[in-house]
Amino acid sequence: MEILEKAYRIASSYLRELPERFVGARASRKDLLAALGGPLPEAGEDPVAALEAFARAADRGLVASAGPRYFGFVTGSGLPQAIAADWLASAWNQNVALNTLSPAGAAIEEVAIGWLVDLLGLPPDASCGFVTGGQTANFTCLLAARNEVLRRAGWDVEAKGLVGAPRIRVVAGDEIHVSMLAALRMLGLGSDCVERVEVDGQGRMVAASLRRCLASPEGPLIVCAQAGNVNTGAFDPLDAIIEIAHERSAWVHVDGAFGLWAAASPRLRSLLQGHERADSWATDAHKWLNVPYDCGIAFTAHPRAHRAATTASAAYLSLAQDERNPLEWVPEASRRARAIPVYLALRTLGRRGLADLVERSCARARRMASALASRPGVVVLNDVVLNQVLVRFDDSDERTAAVIAEVQREGTCWLGGTRWQGRAAMRISVSGYATSEADADRSAAAIRRAHETVRTTL
Repeated sequence: MEILEKAYRIASSYLRELPERFVGARASRKDLLAALGGPLPEAGEDPVAALEAFARAADRGLVASAGPRYFGFVTGSGLPQAIAADWLASAWNQNVALNTLSPAGAAIEEVAIGWLVDLLGLPPDASCGFVTGGQTANFTCLLAARNEVLRRAGWDVEAKGLVGAPRIRVVAGDEIHVSMLAALRMLGLGSDCVERVEVDGQGRMVAASLRRCLASPEGPLIVCAQAGNVNTGAFDPLDAIIEIAHERSAWVHVDGAFGLWAAASPRLRSLLQGHERADSWATDAHKWLNVPYDCGIAFTAHPRAHRAATTASAAYLSLAQDERNPLEWVPEASRRARAIPVYLALRTLGRRGLADLVERSCARARRMASALASRPGVVVLNDVVLNQVLVRFDDSDERTAAVIAEVQREGTCWLGGTRWQGRAAMRISVSGYATSEADADRSAAAIRRAHETVRTTL
């Protein structure tokens, strides 16, 4: 097992160096292809030597997104205990499609689901499936929604498909996330099917506009709401949206890729008021729970509709009716045991630890926003209600883009850009467990230096 020992040493060295590592990549695509490529060897190489050479070649192209000063996307750092559990998941190599394939894997998943449903304030009998990420979680929830609203309209889409089916109305706020649009395309509904509802200055759906949009309740209806705008962190008024939509027998889906975790915080859960009355919810465990990547979670309040949309059966599968088989709740069959790192993260954090992780990230976001807003020419564009900060420099698209580029070049921290209400903005997302007050201050200082550099050169 020499190669596993070597992998452990390489990974441990990387994690030890992570807090002070240059945050961005240090090599171009061309450099990396040259270092990693070449003809496939005719004879296999020594595994340990090949692993060492591979790690050296890849190192300069790694982004320190697991470190304490990465703010480019809503990316969890990777709790050490979750990483350790993920290593075990790979070593155990369990296929958790069926209870009989991995009784331990299926049981771990079932326990983790119970904890998650409780922590996130969802109905006790909510169904759940572990998928690859937020987009697939949205897909899975909307798949159940599509099939159920058509069933209510008298159409069996599981048997007949979509050809000839009644048209489904999909209504969402104008700030609908791109992953939702991708899911709608894959579901055969198309991104152009979305009827967009007015949003306010923070990106929240305007409930009165939704009511006007639904005044003509024709045909099957799905309403998509958002818990945590990807730019501002703002929450749609879920209580009002669900009330209006359910009056018209709509299925309400909540895209809560990161914002749903606010339910774990006593200080923040009021942002989600009424969310438990929705019909489905999607989130990512590799965001605020800080487990390694490849872990989205799809929940629904309608287990029968969920299972009917995703289950598969064959004589050789021998699906017992008195046990939960994970493949019946996801659009996959064979898959890794994604619930293992989730289980250990929850068990080691506990209720208070998870709440602290979420609240701490939000406090760091507010700290950075305050440090930046105190500088001349710097404006924070959003109300910092969660972990997202939008910053604009000198009211200039050009200077804002230049500050972002200078921050990325300098390497103290990494963040990206976006466009908000037609203007360029810097987007800061704080969701890593390791980000300290010192990291927030150090990053804010680097951003201020970048702004000064740009002012003198542009």
